[in-house]
Amino acid sequence: MYVRHLSVTDWRSYSSAEIAFDPGPSVLVGLNGQGKTNLIEAIGYVATLGSHRVATDAPLVRAGADRAVVRTAIVSAGRELQVEIEINRDKANRARINRGPVPRVRDVLGILRTVLSAPEDLAIVKGDPGERRRFLDDLLILRNPRYAGVRADYDRVLKQRNALLKTAGHARRAGAAGDLRTLDVWDGHLAEAGAALLAGRLGLLRLLRPYVVTSYDTVAGGGSPAGLDYESSLSALDPGADRAELAEVLRRDLEGLRAQEVERGVTLVGPHRDDLVLRLGELPARGFASHGESWSLALALKLASYDLLRSDGGEPVLLLDDVFAELDSARRERLADIAAGAEQAIVTAAVVEDVPARLQGARYDIAEGQASRVA
Repeated sequence: MYVRHLSVTDWRSYSSAEIAFDPGPSVLVGLNGQGKTNLIEAIGYVATLGSHRVATDAPLVRAGADRAVVRTAIVSAGRELQVEIEINRDKANRARINRGPVPRVRDVLGILRTVLSAPEDLAIVKGDPGERRRFLDDLLILRNPRYAGVRADYDRVLKQRNALLKTAGHARRAGAAGDLRTLDVWDGHLAEAGAALLAGRLGLLRLLRPYVVTSYDTVAGGGSPAGLDYESSLSALDPGADRAELAEVLRRDLEGLRAQEVERGVTLVGPHRDDLVLRLGELPARGFASHGESWSLALALKLASYDLLRSDGGEPVLLLDDVFAELDSARRERLADIAAGAEQAIVTAAVVEDVPARLQGARYDIAEGQASRVA
């Protein structure tokens, strides 16, 4: 799989830009602030419908514009598909495949698979649990796009249930009874959607774990082994439980916590409160790993994702955004060995000397909102 062509309109700093890519390595070179990452971000958005830098779509639309458009031509197994996504400020986003509109934007998920590694990945290791949940869910959706609907359903039910709890809590504090007649219904919906999401995460973790161990050893060159554990908010979690069993435990926990949840106006148990615990040896990486170890672990998570996606069949596009500047020479060479074997690797760097020679294939200079191929 590779991206043959990228076109953006009113995306980030660009009024418009176009780049034709080849398979193999490509390097985008430019000083900081010139727009290299904006182009990488656009490719990643087509694959995930999200940005690795911001939580909402609003910053992706160029200042003064009403919408941004990203168009890509993607080649996979000898077949080319054109995907266009329109990001709107004041109305729903829209998408097209081969110029034909699709009912839902998320219908484009699965056409392009990417693995993007960037300095922001340190937040997966050092940040709050939401960063690690997002990492798991994004990878889950890349492997199986139907989980985008599962996650959307869970988020919708959670929002409705929290609103009901908050309203009931206010009423009780004001001396009224508080209407909880529909809470059992929302409990059932939350348990079903939550169990589906939790089962997907646990299954993914079982597959991902050995790849992380191997990738960390490769990147770090030895040291304490990496480990992954799932920390659930459920009172009891059997990692081998099926969806029905997980739903029953979640439903039971919701019932047991009802009084506390009404008092606080928030749902206290479910996948939205879980965490992925990253370890080096016996110690949690968060709070104990050095900066170098944390960066190596963040990179290992993305390389493990790349290897897992490859094992499914089909090569994902590898996107490396300013990562070589963060690595010493030994780690650079180890990463270059991996990237050189990708069907397509797109690399950004402030100076071309940061990129190992065997990745210096096609080169594009990025300056003043323009992308020009120079080699």
